[in-house]
Amino acid sequence: MDFPKSVEIIEVGPRDGFQSIKEWIPTELKLDIIDKLIESSFKKIEITSFVHPKAIPQMKDAKEVTQKLIQKYKNTDVEFVALVPNLFGAKVAYELGLREVTYVISASEAHNMANVKRTPAESFEGLRELREQLPDLRVNLAIATVFGCPYEGDISIEQVKWMVKQALHVEVESITLADTIGVANPLQMHAVLSELKKDFKNINFALHLHDTRGMGLANVLMALECGVNRFESALGGLGGCPFAPGAAGNIASEDLVNMLENMDIKTDIKLDKLLNTVKIVQEKIKPILTSHMAYVDSCSIGEK
Repeated sequence: MDFPKSVEIIEVGPRDGFQSIKEWIPTELKLDIIDKLIESSFKKIEITSFVHPKAIPQMKDAKEVTQKLIQKYKNTDVEFVALVPNLFGAKVAYELGLREVTYVISASEAHNMANVKRTPAESFEGLRELREQLPDLRVNLAIATVFGCPYEGDISIEQVKWMVKQALHVEVESITLADTIGVANPLQMHAVLSELKKDFKNINFALHLHDTRGMGLANVLMALECGVNRFESALGGLGGCPFAPGAAGNIASEDLVNMLENMDIKTDIKLDKLLNTVKIVQEKIKPILTSHMAYVDSCSIGEK
């Protein structure tokens, strides 16, 4: 097995994780958790999303969260990212000082319509306008439902390739492939990545995996073998798409770090500090966590 020597983990819990929690999380608690994620040595964190509060009420403090974090960490090497559904959201993010956003387009037309009320082609038109009006803003395109859709079922590899080609035409800085509902299996993961690598040899794809059927880490293992070295995950295994019925949380950051570090694949994440942060989520937000390492005593974990 030929695995990468190191892996970048992007923490998406403050956005993808928190958006699925119905009870309001106080802004100061969100900021405290993000502070502790930074103390755990995460260098890139998706902190919020600029969506209408009626759609996702948990994100109504997006401006305040962003302003405070940018002010506090402006002279550090920590990078903050926000999800934006459209040009309006991107402009707000840019005006607040963010210089990278994630823009989501689903490979499934039905899911894209449920999510943003547009076809994938219309979403790409919106992305082109965003690139023209905000040329200094880095864009990570997240292609949702690559491995399956709750409305359409299987997604063809040709549709995914079309999405990647459109992304290249718009000249996005990076592309993330998302298993939005957590239905991928390792054989499918290998097949999809192998096909994409054949046609797009120079793209370093990232993966955003949900763990609905318990195959998240198995899919990571297969992706590592295919050369993937960037993954998005959420502390505690929080998450779930509001527009994807039945989707469970993301792969848990602490489970991912634990597996990789024990395989001698460097992550630079301090697992003991991360587990302490997960405990804060357990005690103060009280969600049901699907992570395995969340129930391990952090005192038994030494720094790698």
